[in-house]
Amino acid sequence: MARPSLEELVAPSRTAVVTQECQGAVVGPDAKLVELAAEARRQAIPNLTRLLPAARAAGAEVVHCVVHRRPDGKGSSRNARLFAATQALGVDLDPDGPGGAVVPELGPEPSDVVLSRYHGVGPMSGTDLDIVLRNLGISTVVVTGVSVNVAVTNVVMDAVNLGYDVVVPRDAVAGVPAAYADAVIDHTLSLLATITTTDDLIAAWSPGP
Repeated sequence: MARPSLEELVAPSRTAVVTQECQGAVVGPDAKLVELAAEARRQAIPNLTRLLPAARAAGAEVVHCVVHRRPDGKGSSRNARLFAATQALGVDLDPDGPGGAVVPELGPEPSDVVLSRYHGVGPMSGTDLDIVLRNLGISTVVVTGVSVNVAVTNVVMDAVNLGYDVVVPRDAVAGVPAAYADAVIDHTLSLLATITTTDDLIAAWSPGP
């Protein structure tokens, strides 16, 4: 059976754009994850500043998924090197601080949904993302944000396992090194998701002549 066109796949009534960890502590100008933040701000964040308004205007949902850590660390994961490394770097994920908030250029707008997690490497298991999407009538998830190294790949796989159609605009995600992120998109994510671009998504949501 032929796959649906991009326009059919991302019909606004069935689509949500999910931003992953686009928050001050991860991609902000003062982020401690310097290399990742620089790479995200080179392309992904500027493209998201175009993509999210287009999604909202078309009637698609926007959901921001952020990660938090209490100052005392209660309830946060400790079972992987990644968690130890972010703690050692002093990454400030305080839910009440700028590090835990969506970067201002992306919102959140009043119509957006913001979900936070304290554990794990992705929001499908760490938040109510799956239930929220289903309650919104969503069947296609556009995955954006950081990082392709871990969290973006995790979200794509979890979403596919839960039965969603997944779309990844390759210029609205980031990972390091950039060549590695491109390889993951080309050789892994392309087997699971429809790979596209910000411009193609905006065009799919633009009114016809």
